Amino acid sequence: MEMIPRLLAGPLADLFGRYPVVTVTGPRQSGKTTLVRHVFDKLPYVNLEDLETRDLARSDPNGLLRSLRDGAVIDEIQRVPELLSQIQVLVDDANREGMFVLTGSSQLQLMDSISQSLAGRTALLKLLPLSVPELAGAGISLDADELMFRGFYPRIHHRSLDPTRALGDYFETYVERDLRSFAQIRNLSRFQRFIRLCAGRVGQLLNLASLANDTGVSSTTIGHWISILEASYVVFLLRPFATNTRKRLVKSPKLYFYDVGLATYLLGIEEASQLATHPLRGGLFENLVVGEVIKHRLHQGRRIQTHFFRSATGYEVDLLVDRGQKILPIEIKSSHTIPSSPSSLFKGFNALGDIIGNTMEKPLLVYAGERDEERTAIGVTHIQALGARLAERGM
Repeated sequence: MEMIPRLLAGPLADLFGRYPVVTVTGPRQSGKTTLVRHVFDKLPYVNLEDLETRDLARSDPNGLLRSLRDGAVIDEIQRVPELLSQIQVLVDDANREGMFVLTGSSQLQLMDSISQSLAGRTALLKLLPLSVPELAGAGISLDADELMFRGFYPRIHHRSLDPTRALGDYFETYVERDLRSFAQIRNLSRFQRFIRLCAGRVGQLLNLASLANDTGVSSTTIGHWISILEASYVVFLLRPFATNTRKRLVKSPKLYFYDVGLATYLLGIEEASQLATHPLRGGLFENLVVGEVIKHRLHQGRRIQTHFFRSATGYEVDLLVDRGQKILPIEIKSSHTIPSSPSSLFKGFNALGDIIGNTMEKPLLVYAGERDEERTAIGVTHIQALGARLAERGM
């Protein structure tokens, strides 16, 4: 089976013709290397995961880059961030576009170095694991439960791997080894427990004190560990919507995983059928949908502003996509049937509308069923059609 086509390929090639450097970040095993080597198959390839290459880059960066004056793909650039200043010299001297393609899987290590050396010289793109439309483009159609169980790492789908084993290997080799080393975590068992507890809180408000109490460490440590997981593309935080009005809104963010399959694995789920009655099905389905909306934008090479809305009186909307002039509210339901009383959905929408007025777009409901329709007051869609519905809304 050939590489599953990625939607980011077009924006990546286009930006390479507009900038001296293009940098692609994202989780490990999201397909960055496969994508950039496919799109730029004529450029020399340098892998800084290779120990000898990394030693050469550190001991003689000028020598390495002299052999790459016409450009190259450099993988995992955060391993040798000092190369970035040398790349800056090269691209400034050459004064042309389309020279280097860089990849990295750590936002914390990489972005600080890029902001110092390549500000204004590089386009920044993010490649997350596969999206539902990308799977569909490869002829892979899965229902919501299978998507939550398998997740979206390309290797699982490309090689038809057992998700439980593949995600277990991913967790052990990446989360335990790389993140533990990076964060200088001494107590592995507590760190493992912490990540599993995060999976148990998917789609919920982040409560550092509760996590600290259940993990057996301080709230300060939990905050540090969360930032490490964020920087390494394991989890992300959805911030609450805020306005300059005096309306009382919650202030805590909600916690999600970049790949819902990893969260499912961490919960000990070993078959997709277990999700039908699982107590965290709602949070996992919410994670699935929020992730798809984010991928829809990022894989077009576009930025995205997302929030959730929850008033102090309990009215809420699961996801808001802020497009500047307009805000698209999205409600997410894990049921296979549309709620019999859709009017109940509008309590959150109405509370939001009281705050943002006519900047609110026609709401969208995403559920786990199969119907896709436009109603007078709301659009209703399912996970397989979500990408098309977002495109129709100009996203």
